[in-house]
Amino acid sequence: MLTLSGLREAIRQHVLGALPRPEAAYRPEVAEYARLLRDYPERGGKMLRGALLCYTGLAYGAGLERLLPVAAALELFQNWVLIHDDIEDASDERRGKPALHKLYGVPLALNAGDALHARMWAMLIEAEAPREVLREFARLVELTAQGQHLEMTWVERQRFDLTEADYLEMCSQKAAYYTAVAPLRLGALVAGAQPPAVFEQAGTKLGLGFQIIDDVLNLAGEREKYGKEIAGDLWEGKRTLILLHFLRQAEPPERDRAEALLRLPREEKPASEVGWLHRRLLETGAVAYAQEVAEGMLGEGLEALRPVLARLPDSEAAEAALGLLESLVRREA
Repeated sequence: MLTLSGLREAIRQHVLGALPRPEAAYRPEVAEYARLLRDYPERGGKMLRGALLCYTGLAYGAGLERLLPVAAALELFQNWVLIHDDIEDASDERRGKPALHKLYGVPLALNAGDALHARMWAMLIEAEAPREVLREFARLVELTAQGQHLEMTWVERQRFDLTEADYLEMCSQKAAYYTAVAPLRLGALVAGAQPPAVFEQAGTKLGLGFQIIDDVLNLAGEREKYGKEIAGDLWEGKRTLILLHFLRQAEPPERDRAEALLRLPREEKPASEVGWLHRRLLETGAVAYAQEVAEGMLGEGLEALRPVLARLPDSEAAEAALGLLESLVRREA
């Protein structure tokens, strides 16, 4: 069985091999088009979702040659969604470099995301993926879009009446499903098995933990390791578990001050006020609270998955999948 680093590289090469090469372009504009499509994939990334899919499929007994194209398609999904997400959030950075729309403008970046989306489906068709795999991809695209809609409308419509349950609902659709649920289910489906219900139940908890830790790192991580703008969630006004917990606990003057800041568009937010809110989220224990919630979800998810994965034919691959899931929360980037 491949090591995690070897598996990541195999998935990465499969992704890049499916994309156009600038040197093969017949005119300069088409060479630029190829560079845009390859930009985010060439920046690297942890390939966590694709690797989890492969280890799960291997645990069921599927061959790596059947799993790699589907894992690569899942990583392409991740890349085109990130391009669109960066545009929608007006993000400045991605994987330690300027976001694609900052380099090329919104129209060209949006077009590149659309092209990667099409390439994702083409990879699945060319691999003759089973109908159940195609259905799973359609479901994860729809759920991710619905969750993104929830998050964007909350910011655009100045919603401050949200609860932590609202956040968890949104996050389970936008991030948790494609982070953990879909890779687990797809691994089983490629192997010709029916995914057990626990894959969705436990996978949702693990995916939620991953996203909550991402929110934590946005405020408490190291910029070099994190690879994105520190405190970007505050500049973008995102309703994270951290923010909602703080607002619920804050005294009226601080809550009013925070809401006044968050109502402003990014370009009008004073850096001093963003810095104040950043500090208060750390000082009041809101960040630590979110970290604790994430670790609790990790424990619950792993406990539910262990006995199910332990019964699969390839125990070594099953253990690798569990280790990868544990790293979703215990991470620094």
